[in-house]
This record gives sequence, structure tokens and C-alpha cells, in this order.
Amino acid sequence: MRYKRLGRTGLKVSEICLGTMTFGSQADEVTSHAIVQRALAAGVNFIDTANGYNAGRSEEIIGRIIQGMRSSIVLATKVHARMGEGPNDGGQSRKHIMDAIEASLRRLGTDYVDLYQVHRFDPETPLEETLRALDDLVHAGKVRYIGCSNYAAWQLGKALWVSDRYELARYDSLQPRYNLISRAVDVEILPLCRDQEVGVIAYNPLAGGMLTGKHKRESAPAPGTRFEANRNYQNRYWRDVVFDAVDRLREVVHVTPYTMAQVALAWVLAQPGITSAILGATSVQQLEETLPATEIVLSPELLEQLDDLWQIVGRQEF
Repeated sequence: MRYKRLGRTGLKVSEICLGTMTFGSQADEVTSHAIVQRALAAGVNFIDTANGYNAGRSEEIIGRIIQGMRSSIVLATKVHARMGEGPNDGGQSRKHIMDAIEASLRRLGTDYVDLYQVHRFDPETPLEETLRALDDLVHAGKVRYIGCSNYAAWQLGKALWVSDRYELARYDSLQPRYNLISRAVDVEILPLCRDQEVGVIAYNPLAGGMLTGKHKRESAPAPGTRFEANRNYQNRYWRDVVFDAVDRLREVVHVTPYTMAQVALAWVLAQPGITSAILGATSVQQLEETLPATEIVLSPELLEQLDDLWQIVGRQEF
């Protein structure tokens, strides 16, 4: 396992980040515990969750699993999701951020979060308010670093300017969706992150499992898969043009000793500016099948063929 600095910070994280959106839904606590143990054994030191994952159950499960090993783990969670019925029970106001961090810390069974991320841009809250609240959490020791997710380039650029202008903690990382068939961030986001030394933690590196090749266009999503459980994933990836790209990926990978999932993940890790890729799983077996991607060095010829996959989907955003 390789480790990289998170942006311009001195924090070192594994290039595989264990994603836990399935914990408490597709993966029960026993399975989740086994997945975490296998990831740690492989050298993963980076775990990502969110308060909104399964109404907080993901955080609760992780909190119980990591007892006794907290100091060796870089723990990341997020804020934004609506966690109640009140008008201030979601978003990134100072009130919600302060309430949300306390609730996350209780669920996680810890007194600090290594990386606290806003889950998406909040157009109803001034960036200065959000960043001042996060800065206060850093100074209080409840948060070590801050980051964001699903930001457009102008939103991240503005946030970095606000932090610089008012001398506030700044976003040291960004989580964008990024994979072989979803590459809109290549245009502006990734160049901005490289220029401003913002770490990039790519999510959906396997397109929700589509790039594993296990799904068939003539069949409905299999029970227990992300596509069966999450309508958003169906809308995003369950399209003929995506299946066309997957068919081409199968042809390219066929002449290699690797699986489609391994090649797709290795491609993400090979891209300039990528710090880490979030790898989720619903079983230890899934993790076992994908982790070897960290040892793959893709040839220039193979990289060129993989880059062509984006042409098949028409450079659309999924």
C-alpha cells in the first residue's frame, strides 16, 4: 500500500480509502467489521463515512469497530445531510455544523475527526459562515483538517479565496466523482486542485460497480446491489451508452492478467493529482478482488486505450 500526503498538509493517507456507505444497509455489522479488518490488514489507514449514510448507522458501526485502534486510523466524515425534520437540521449553517459534529462524535465514539468534509455546496449559507464554523472546530481540536465534496470549480475557488481572505482553515481535500466514464472534473476541477495543492479523494472509481462487468444490460439490477438499492445510481449509470463502454473495457482487459475492476481502479490511481480512491464493498470477497489494483502499473498503450472509453459515452457526465 502506498501513502500520499493529503494536499499540502503533512497528513499521510493510504491511496485506498475505505468507503462505508454500505455499512448498516447492504453490509450488516458483522460483515462491516470483517471488511474493515481486511482493509486494515492490507495497509489501508483511511476510512470515510458521513452522518447521512443510513441515518447515522454507518458512523455508529464504525465507532464500535475502531475502538482501541483510533490513533492509527485517519477517520473522515461529512456534514450536510438532513438529520431531522426541523428547518436547521441540514445544510451548512453554523448551527447545523455545531450540532452535527457533536452527534457524529457520539456515534463514532471519538473526541475528534481527522477530516471533516461538507458533503455538497450549500447555496443558502454564506461560505464565510461555513468556513468560520469549521475553523472554530479546528481550533477546538474536534476536527484536524477540513474538506469538501461535490464542489464545482468556481465553488472551490471561491472557498479557497474566502479562507485566504479571512485567514480561516481551508479545504485541504475535495471528493469528486471520478472514473473511466465520468470525467467532467478533468476539465477544471483537477487542474485547480493540482494548482492549489488540494488533495483529491475520488469516489465512485468503479462507477458503482458498473465497471466490474458483472451487470448485464438485458437484466434488471440484481438484488442487494447498489443499483437495486439506489435509484440515483440507476439513473446515473444504467444506460446503453455506459454498457457500450463496459463492453469495450471488457475487450481491453481481456488480454491482460487483471480483472476489469482492478484495471478501472488502477486507472484512477494513476491519474495526476489523485490522492486516494474510495473503495466500498458489501463483502470481504469484493475487497479481496479489488485491492490488487494498488500493485498494477498500467502501460502507456493500455492507458491510451482506457482513455478512449470516455469517447464512447460522448464525454457526458454521469
